[in-house]
Amino acid sequence: MTDQAMASMHRPYEDVAAVLTGTLMVALGVTFFSSAGLLTGGTAGLALLLGQATGFGFGAVFFALNLPFYYLAVKRMGWKLALRTFLAVLLVSLLAKVTASSVSLDHLDPIFAAVAGGALTGIGLLILFRHQASLGGINILALYLQERHSLRAGYVQLAIDVLILLASLFVLDVPRLALSLLGTSVLNLVLATNHRPGRYTGVS
Repeated sequence: MTDQAMASMHRPYEDVAAVLTGTLMVALGVTFFSSAGLLTGGTAGLALLLGQATGFGFGAVFFALNLPFYYLAVKRMGWKLALRTFLAVLLVSLLAKVTASSVSLDHLDPIFAAVAGGALTGIGLLILFRHQASLGGINILALYLQERHSLRAGYVQLAIDVLILLASLFVLDVPRLALSLLGTSVLNLVLATNHRPGRYTGVS
C-alpha cells in the first residue's frame, strides 16, 4: 500500500466519530422538517409522511421501513457496509427521538426550517457517504434496480420522491408542499456540489 493510499484511509475512530456526527445532523434536520410540518424525499420523507398520517413517531417508522431493504444492502454492498447502514439507520431512529425531546422551538419559520433542514440532512448524508455508510432504504432499492434491470438509479429515486410528495397532498397544504420541495432541493444541492468522484478519496 502506498503512502498516499495509507494517508487517505479512515481510522476506525474517525469512522465512529463520522457516523455519530452524520446521524446527528440528519436527526436534527428531520426535527426541523417535522417541527415545521414539512416532508422530504427518500425513506426519511416516507417515514415523516406516515408519521404525520398515523401519529407514530418518526424514529420507529423510519427503522421499520428500512427493514426490508437490508437484504438488498447485503447483496449489493456486502456485510460490512450493510452493517454500517443498519447502525446508521438505528442511530438516526434513536437520535431523532432524543432530538425531538431535547430541542424546544418556540418559533420556527417554515422557510428557514426547509433550508436549514435540507442543509443539515444533506451534510449528514455527505458525512455518512464519505465513510462508507448510508441510510439505506429507497437509495439501495434504486441502485439494485439499476444493476439488475438497467433502470437509472437517479430516475428511480426521482420517481419515488415525486410519488412521496404527491402522496403528501393528503396531509400537506400547497404552501407546505412547496417548502418541502425547497428543502429537498437544498438537500440534493448539498450532495451534488460536494459528493463528486475524485474530490474525496478517503476510504474505510
